[in-house]
Amino acid sequence: MPTAPTTPQDWPGKRLGLPESGPRSVGRLGRRLAALVIDWGTVVLISVAFFQYNAWATLVVFAVAQVALLLTANASIGHLILGLRVVPLAGGYLGAWRPFARTALLCLVIPAVIWDRDQRGMHDRLIGTVLVRR
Repeated sequence: MPTAPTTPQDWPGKRLGLPESGPRSVGRLGRRLAALVIDWGTVVLISVAFFQYNAWATLVVFAVAQVALLLTANASIGHLILGLRVVPLAGGYLGAWRPFARTALLCLVIPAVIWDRDQRGMHDRLIGTVLVRR
């Protein structure tokens, strides 16, 4: 069944039942990129301090931090600072498997840079989550 074309008055998240702005609205690109810069900068500092900046160690530290913080806070350090959180589309608890799956896809990079009309990366779309404002 074909979907209706996007009209100028549509906003990211409208098809998902999310508001245009404010709490539970889709986290926009600027905030998401800034959160990624904060997260990556933090793990680079850790990698420099403990692993003399080893690229693989940096990726592992990034993955561990993402999983740990998503399991406990539904957000990474950057997300928390910028008022974002990861939530399942169906509502409720994020669960134990989603942080692992989301992080694995995020570390592959490609799924994270392919977005849909609702500005959800494929890593979020594949596991049924969305990054929203708190």
